[in-house]
Amino acid sequence: MLEVVGVSFKKNSKVYYFSPNGLKIKKGINVIVKTERGLQFGTVEMPNFEIDPSKLNASLYEVVRISSKKDYEKHLKNVEDAKKALEKCKELVEKYKLNMYVLDSNYTFDRSQLLFTFLADSRVDFRKLAKDLATIYKTRIELRQVGVRDKAKEVGGFGSCGRELCCSKFLCDFDSVSINMAKNQNIALNPNKINGVCGRLLCCLKYEDECYKECAKRLPKIGRKVETKDGEGKVISVDILKQKYKVELPEGQVVEVGIDEGN
Repeated sequence: MLEVVGVSFKKNSKVYYFSPNGLKIKKGINVIVKTERGLQFGTVEMPNFEIDPSKLNASLYEVVRISSKKDYEKHLKNVEDAKKALEKCKELVEKYKLNMYVLDSNYTFDRSQLLFTFLADSRVDFRKLAKDLATIYKTRIELRQVGVRDKAKEVGGFGSCGRELCCSKFLCDFDSVSINMAKNQNIALNPNKINGVCGRLLCCLKYEDECYKECAKRLPKIGRKVETKDGEGKVISVDILKQKYKVELPEGQVVEVGIDEGN
């Protein structure tokens, strides 16, 4: 087992594991960590705990130190300068008439890299843009294309449920969501019902999918012939939550059967 801490770099963002480097760090403490991009300023979301090494899908970097007041002030300056860089990048995108929408920008703590994330419908030739940005900011520039779900997370808003978007409120990662999850829950396959503001399938379809699949195991499949107290018939619909199903008898009569009532 390895001792690690979980660190995030932005609010409601993905949590990454780091070696605590002998430090005992409480949740909410700001730290400086080493990453493949350079030094980063982050916040501990998960204090020291042990994890099976097989569950790590990336190299385990370490916490360099608990941040000082000076580190925090530098971080704030980096955030402010990144905002100005974002506006400049948008100006250049407009100047070169590039078909891309720049979402965000951030410096590494040591300012060895300036990362811009953008949304685009297709591949974009941003070589001239990157060259201009490197000339202006004198650091390594990375432009990373992201998806519409990332845009929704960044912009925020409210879902059809009336609540703040899950992705901007608490989701750290985007799980894979399939149309079968909507089918498992007997939700009408209407795009207005099953798609979020990003235009992709609702993240919340994933939340109860396992529970629905488990409950559905006790129910017969639609079209199956079953025996009821009123005779044999064909299952025409199921209600997973109520654990009931409707059966059409040969005479055309429809009866509702509870899971404990059928054979």
